[in-house]
Amino acid sequence: MALAIIPGLLLIIYVYRKDKVEKEPPRLIARIILFGVLSCCAAAYIERFESQFLPQYPKGSLEYALTTAFCIAALVEETVKFLAMRLGSWNYPGFNYRFDGIVYGVSSAVGFAIYENLGYVAVYGLQTAVVRAFTAIPLHAFCGVFMGVFYSYSKKAAILGNKGAVVGYTLLSLIVPMLIHGTYDTFAFLGNNGTMQLLIFVVILYIAAIETIKRMSAADYRSGFYPRARTIDYNVDI
Repeated sequence: MALAIIPGLLLIIYVYRKDKVEKEPPRLIARIILFGVLSCCAAAYIERFESQFLPQYPKGSLEYALTTAFCIAALVEETVKFLAMRLGSWNYPGFNYRFDGIVYGVSSAVGFAIYENLGYVAVYGLQTAVVRAFTAIPLHAFCGVFMGVFYSYSKKAAILGNKGAVVGYTLLSLIVPMLIHGTYDTFAFLGNNGTMQLLIFVVILYIAAIETIKRMSAADYRSGFYPRARTIDYNVDI
């Protein structure tokens, strides 16, 4: 159980420590994590319902891997995680720096991943917990990183009144994580035929996500959404 939960919490702590300018309130982060947990519950029902209407291919086949990975897992799970993130953070007045979006995206993704991981570990045991600690948990969190980057751009565009950019960045905050998630799951669903590709992809994903976190964190001082300093009332109800 500890192995199912701790890796996700460590990733949130890592991202939280990288938030250099204005750290987000723990209560807000906890709320987004909870929304992420609820989104995992919703995804389970949606995926079960959707799978009834998709073509049935033999497990292990490329058709099965692509259909299950992109049309079910990536599409549904990244959508509900996005909704959890947006419902929990969009109207928060302290959402005023680009890195804030990464914090929110990772929080939602980790809430989803922890709840999902508990189910897998309860069924398959310790070995699964160890493997998923270095693969599936970081996958969800890193999808949250890229989701959060474009989500923060959409928030800035909304503040500036650029509706077209809001739509474009919102779509990117969904499409980019879906592509990452779908590619990962495709290799995973191919079984032994996709093991090497999966490992290579995971390494690339680690490097890209960590570099993105470091770069966005370093630039956070000059990436505020407002041309002048704005006083934030942190006592508002969140």
